[in-house]
Amino acid sequence: MRDRLIRDDLPRFEAEFKNYLNTNTIRDIASFHSQLNKQTALIRERIATINQSLVGIDYNPGRYIRLDGNPSPNVEIRDFIGDLRACTDNSLGGDDSDQYSEQKFLQVKRIIERFQGREGFTDIDRTWARRVTDVRNWFVFSASERWREDDAEHETYTDSGGKSGGQKEKLAYTILAASLAYQFKLDSPASDANTFRFVVIDEAFGRGSETSTQFALALFQRIGLQLLIVTPLQKIHVIEPYVAAVGFVDNPNGNYSRLQSLTIEEYHERRQAHESNASPASEV
Repeated sequence: MRDRLIRDDLPRFEAEFKNYLNTNTIRDIASFHSQLNKQTALIRERIATINQSLVGIDYNPGRYIRLDGNPSPNVEIRDFIGDLRACTDNSLGGDDSDQYSEQKFLQVKRIIERFQGREGFTDIDRTWARRVTDVRNWFVFSASERWREDDAEHETYTDSGGKSGGQKEKLAYTILAASLAYQFKLDSPASDANTFRFVVIDEAFGRGSETSTQFALALFQRIGLQLLIVTPLQKIHVIEPYVAAVGFVDNPNGNYSRLQSLTIEEYHERRQAHESNASPASEV
């Protein structure tokens, strides 16, 4: 046994393992952790940019909406973040003790085993890995309605539960408008801009209330979006103050569809002529 130990030269392999653990594995974990932190920082930057747009939108008279992203209370996510931090804490400090190396090895081993999928827990570990590595899950988002006068909070929305349909739509449209402003990098007033801001809205207002639809369209107009709105005819009277042209599509015999393009002025003229020529019986 002594001769075998001498031939195997375990002390040398132990030193190589320790060197590999400190210089490669732990650094890889640290790089992985750093990449996740960069993604969380990017989310915070985007929230801050969207909030700059939200400040300019009146959610209610004298009030605006601000988005907040707070750390998730999910235990698995918090434990994962703590485990990553524990793997890299003091890892570059030069601690050469055997106890330190063993501890780091076990910490890294636990994480890698879960990423690979432990025997008998493959599906659970796969779900866990997707959850903890998607940094969007690291946040719990809420919307704070605030007074412009002193920036005091009026109400916080952690979800849309308990709100009326119109209130839910209004909140969703406000955040959507701000997100579009961020997506298009709209940092100039709509009246001063000469940029392409084209958005297609396919029956987005089909089930919404007239009030919330008008609120949304006024928001989109304020940030200068160029809209193509697909909507059934029953919503046309709500949308027409915000559009410059109408494309009427019909399919009279089921074989092919027809498109007729009109300016909004031409549409008004034809509608008025149709209403004036219609008899009382046909109107009923």
